[in-house]
Amino acid sequence: MSISQKITGQIPSDYNGLRLDKALSLLFPDYSRSTIQKWLKTALVSVDDEILAQKQKVHGGEFIEIQLPEQVNDQNLAEAIELNVIYQDEDVIVINKPAGLIVHPGAGNPNGTLMNGLLYFDSALFDLPRAGIVHRLDKDTSGLMVVARNEISRLNLIEQLQLRTVSRQYLTVVCGLPISGGTVDAAIKRHSTDRKKMTVNSAGKEAITHYRIVEKYSNHTLLKVKLETGRTHQIRVHMQHLGFAVLGDPVYGQRIHYPKGASENLIRLLNNFKRQALHAQQLAFIHPTTRQTMTFKQDLPADMQALIEALQHEIQTP
Repeated sequence: MSISQKITGQIPSDYNGLRLDKALSLLFPDYSRSTIQKWLKTALVSVDDEILAQKQKVHGGEFIEIQLPEQVNDQNLAEAIELNVIYQDEDVIVINKPAGLIVHPGAGNPNGTLMNGLLYFDSALFDLPRAGIVHRLDKDTSGLMVVARNEISRLNLIEQLQLRTVSRQYLTVVCGLPISGGTVDAAIKRHSTDRKKMTVNSAGKEAITHYRIVEKYSNHTLLKVKLETGRTHQIRVHMQHLGFAVLGDPVYGQRIHYPKGASENLIRLLNNFKRQALHAQQLAFIHPTTRQTMTFKQDLPADMQALIEALQHEIQTP
């Protein structure tokens, strides 16, 4: 069985304009360019959490993560973590991820992740990079994810993500009252001083988010959001950019604004809502084997549902 050992790095600013494979060969001189190209072709390299083609040009500042396959027999990586599997077949698994569950192991979180749970659920996933995980949700974002169960499906789903044939739709509660729906077309780049944050920057990668109003409350709005691209923290960064930060967002959010005359129940819910109110409600993709479009929808988790029910009592009458 094989899993991946990880190496990381960051593209220097003076590599701006270089092809990705060239930049990586300079960044990791211990490995040949042909080896790096092989890693790129087999989707073992992620650039700011995305899989890119080797001919893609870099800008500088991108965070690189490379999975180096090696043979191990460490079954401790598999953990009996309860997973909400809503669909599975020989090629894919669709999971409803709860808020609070980290997708990949990392610094300070070596276990207790979705990946550990997947390896317990299906030991064959030891043979796939990232246990077949092809996209991610932030720790405190809930909702739908698709996982590949074999290499053919993994590469197919990665290609679909690159071609934007995977449809991802979210529900989110934001602070403030947008006048109408719209589209945010604003490039995103990793923050210059805080690597854990992203920011709108014209030198970054294309990022497009479509949103429409579902329901307005006194100080908040429920939005339906559809991603055209899939950048790290995209919805959270774009909503902050608009001036309507996602409620409860600990990184991009703002202090709590209570509606005038808010009930004790609403005040309590707002005070205790400690994660971004963001849920991946709908997921659609082309099945890697049958080529049929698969569409899945998942209701809001209990914490967001309770929050919205309380906000509905505060709706501002036009």
